[in-house]
Amino acid sequence: MKKNHPLRIIPLGGLGEVGRNMMVYQYDEEYLVVDAGMMFPDNNMPGVDYIIPDMQFLLSKRQKVRGIIITHGHEDHIGALHHLLSEVQAPVYATPLTRGLIEVKLARNGVLSKSTLHTVRAGEVIQVGSFRVEFFHVCHSIPDGVGLGIQTPAGLIVHSGDYKFDHTPVDNWPSDYAKLAEFSRRGVLALLADSTNAEYTGWTPSERVIDDALDQAFREAKGRIFVASFASLISRMQQVANASLRHDRKMAFVGSSMVDNAKIARKLGYLDIPDDLLVNIDQALRMPDDQITIMCTGSQGEPSSILGRLSNDSHRLLSIKPGDTVILSSRAIPGNEEAVYGTINRLFQLGANVIYELIAPVHVSGHASQEEIKLLINLVKPKYLIPIHGEIRHLKQHARLATQVGIPPENVAVIEDGQVIEIDSNGMRLGERVPASMIFVDGSGVGDVDPEVMREREALAQGGIVIIHLKVDKDKKKLLEEPEIISHGFILEGEADQLMLQTRNKIGEIVAQANGNVQRDVEKAIRNYLFSETRRRPLIFVTVSEV
Repeated sequence: MKKNHPLRIIPLGGLGEVGRNMMVYQYDEEYLVVDAGMMFPDNNMPGVDYIIPDMQFLLSKRQKVRGIIITHGHEDHIGALHHLLSEVQAPVYATPLTRGLIEVKLARNGVLSKSTLHTVRAGEVIQVGSFRVEFFHVCHSIPDGVGLGIQTPAGLIVHSGDYKFDHTPVDNWPSDYAKLAEFSRRGVLALLADSTNAEYTGWTPSERVIDDALDQAFREAKGRIFVASFASLISRMQQVANASLRHDRKMAFVGSSMVDNAKIARKLGYLDIPDDLLVNIDQALRMPDDQITIMCTGSQGEPSSILGRLSNDSHRLLSIKPGDTVILSSRAIPGNEEAVYGTINRLFQLGANVIYELIAPVHVSGHASQEEIKLLINLVKPKYLIPIHGEIRHLKQHARLATQVGIPPENVAVIEDGQVIEIDSNGMRLGERVPASMIFVDGSGVGDVDPEVMREREALAQGGIVIIHLKVDKDKKKLLEEPEIISHGFILEGEADQLMLQTRNKIGEIVAQANGNVQRDVEKAIRNYLFSETRRRPLIFVTVSEV
């Protein structure tokens, strides 16, 4: 392969936002994909289940994708993989636990049988087309996470994945400092590194600090204990199991994703939980309250999650009662704060004692804070730095830290999704932009919902809807019957009578004066009239039957 091509770095997700991480490396006509994640919708996206990267660019190159590498098993790195594999037939490389979690997800979405999965381990090296990829272990909030050393014809790239430098990790497997130093000796062309915690000073605490906080919560709990976390947070499952064992409680997993992930993690040896510690939810409901721990999903306030339904008292089997303790072992993802605190408030109203990160150290981040970010840069000593994984404020702060430790500002590229970076012997520069819009997944539809639909949904939520049906004489352009008006979410029924009477009179005047498009004229006039009368902007839909 010729060595005079630039290396092209193409971010399709994760830059300018938290979540849906997806990076593409291109050399000549070969493509390597790193991660394929999803992102939670915010409160301005009603009806959306989750968001995935725009894969339009990649699908046009599908025959040239040489491989897909997954750094770890969190949803923001694997949540869109089944969508990608339904379109792109490329081999997937992942560590044992990550592969196990991927298999569960692919089987659930019907694409496992046509997927090619390969197991790799930290310390191994594989050749994927023109890319020689070295896997090195990193600490995170899930076991078996890896970063990547990607040797390309243009130079060595270090892709950190999600990481932190935890000297006392729960699984006793610290990050591979020696490999990072070795990369430095070989010369690193560019470092692409996690920016999620770039605003936090100091060091991210070790996962070990959670043990004491859990012990205190378990000692003080008089009734059942619910622990909400991500279904893929395997290390937290282990800590909750250990606390349950120490405090003579049985443990039950609730929620299909939580149950499936715990099962595969135990099978692969990443969860050490005695058989006699676990019970199913039916058994748990028959046990004394002070002898059971229930671990479930819903730490981000998702309405359809176990904890979300518990907070709304809409779960089929479970309900919160006074004396229950609920532990949210997570940090609210940016944009989810309102949903999380709404869930907490409803749980308190139901009588639960709720413990969350702001009042007790029941969660620590899996991402590097400022001193760890600076340490990684000093260990690797890259020529160029591209901050990844974070909103613009996180990426900018990461860039500032890089200049503090000696990287020239012109060698740091703060970019957003879709902005291509090219690197060759002439330096680093911006390339073209590729499509990188948000793709909404709504039920079984992928990309069926666009920003215009989202604006309509938001308008419906804010102003309601008014539907008007007219029966009009086609020749004489006059109403043959009284207009039929139906409204929802717009105004109280008692208050609507007089307003609807006036609206019908107004419609008659508009139809009589209409010159051309009756439907358009009525929509526009009634929209303006209702706003002038109520200062509200409902969606107006007019249908016309011409006779």
